[in-house]
Amino acid sequence: MNTNEHEHVIEVTDLRRVYGGGFEAVRGISFSVARGEVFALLGTNGAGKTSTVELLEGLARPTDGRIRVLGHDPYTERAAVRPRTGAMLQEGGFPSELTVEETARMWAGCVSGARPPLEVLELVGLARRAGVRVKQLSGGERRRLDLALALLGDPEVLFLDEPTTGLDAEGRRDTWELVRALRDRGTTVLLTTHYLEEAEDLAGRLAILHEGRIAATGTPAEVTAAQPSRISFELPEGYFVGDLPPLGELGVCGHDVDGRVVRLRTHALQRSATGLLTWAERAGVELRRLDVRSASLEEAFLGIAAREEVAA
Repeated sequence: MNTNEHEHVIEVTDLRRVYGGGFEAVRGISFSVARGEVFALLGTNGAGKTSTVELLEGLARPTDGRIRVLGHDPYTERAAVRPRTGAMLQEGGFPSELTVEETARMWAGCVSGARPPLEVLELVGLARRAGVRVKQLSGGERRRLDLALALLGDPEVLFLDEPTTGLDAEGRRDTWELVRALRDRGTTVLLTTHYLEEAEDLAGRLAILHEGRIAATGTPAEVTAAQPSRISFELPEGYFVGDLPPLGELGVCGHDVDGRVVRLRTHALQRSATGLLTWAERAGVELRRLDVRSASLEEAFLGIAAREEVAA
């Protein structure tokens, strides 16, 4: 194993994917994923997430650009990559008449060095359903089966495309715990998800895709830091925005007023909140409906999408 492979298990450089008819789903994106890292690809429907993951899995040849997974081209060197990776697609297709255990055993026959099927079924909480036919599983249970089959080969790199879609809250949390355990064992995980809380909780780094391009990348904290925090409150009777301390001195970068409710935007939350509360204390007034909160990944995601739409 060379040093570069150890540092970057996945390397993507200027990747493009153009479908028939000229639709460009992926427009020159670049990123890398370190060994033992959970990396999330986020984006609205049609942003290019699944198209990117399919290229990483070696299911298609890129129109342009370069991909390396474990030091190899996943399309032209598939035999060197596939035994070391696992993939959970958005939708799996299983023979409906087979039982859960039969399906896992059938799949294990196609995997090099497969783990015992019942072991992986236990990992995903399906051991007690081993004798149930696939057609009798709920949507959430089918997603658990998808994940079990992706883990059969004990992969070094795991691709998870919307892994918790259809799961209830408990199932989602169980899956998160499993992903963390895999990460702690050194498994590299590339995750796509519509659940921003999922990305914020699991991913060490992430990229937000919009119309085939990376609009933002970094740790969840770095991505959210670009968005202003918010302070909202109701002005006391007889007071107006002009009675507040100069907003610029408070570090406020923008505000709006809706009746008596004032909403401040700031990149210096502690400074702004401290200045506002100090003013209220000295004035002897109460700021009703006071709400102070840092920017969330959801706000960053929506803000990026809005900016990109305006730019377009």
